[in-house]
Amino acid sequence: MKFNLIPRDEKFFTMLQGSANQIKIASAKFLDLMDNYDNLDGKVAEIKVCEERGDQQIHDIMAALHRTFVTPMDHEDIAILAERLDDVLDAIEEVSRTLVEYKISEPTSYAIEMAKIIARCGEQIESAIGLLHFRGSRLKEILPYTVELNSLENQGDQVTSRAIGELFGNSDDPITILKWRDIYHYLEQATDRAEDVANVLEAIVLKHS
Repeated sequence: MKFNLIPRDEKFFTMLQGSANQIKIASAKFLDLMDNYDNLDGKVAEIKVCEERGDQQIHDIMAALHRTFVTPMDHEDIAILAERLDDVLDAIEEVSRTLVEYKISEPTSYAIEMAKIIARCGEQIESAIGLLHFRGSRLKEILPYTVELNSLENQGDQVTSRAIGELFGNSDDPITILKWRDIYHYLEQATDRAEDVANVLEAIVLKHS
């Protein structure tokens, strides 16, 4: 089945792109927070703004779906993709907020490495979503980005495994262990949610190209 677009359908691509753009911005801000670990309250607040803007984008998409009979993709595909994009933003916001709530004085090298992976995920997601308007076989140009997102998720798993191993092997403070176990889990969740976006995109490509 090919895309059969009419001008009014472009709004869905624009709104999805807006959501992806907020992921890229939030992930870059999160990396800056980890690389330059100061003014945490201000930086976390900026990430929260991205998350709220992403929420509004998702709300707008869902509302538009209810009003629109002819859409460029299946209604369900648009809704699921929008939800998975929202999940990525939520995960980034959650881990940044947790750093403040847990009063973390400085990030570990593993956390910084994860932030770099998350920022890379944000770039890949924005680029992939920007290609959704393509028709037919050109839609397959999205697939290299989904492959990269899967690779980044695997890298995140490996970093998290090393981080947890070192945490339990070198720390004798149970509170520190509990705090960083949670943070590493939230960091890994962000890359997992990015892979979820990749999986939805791949399914859309296979269906429409």
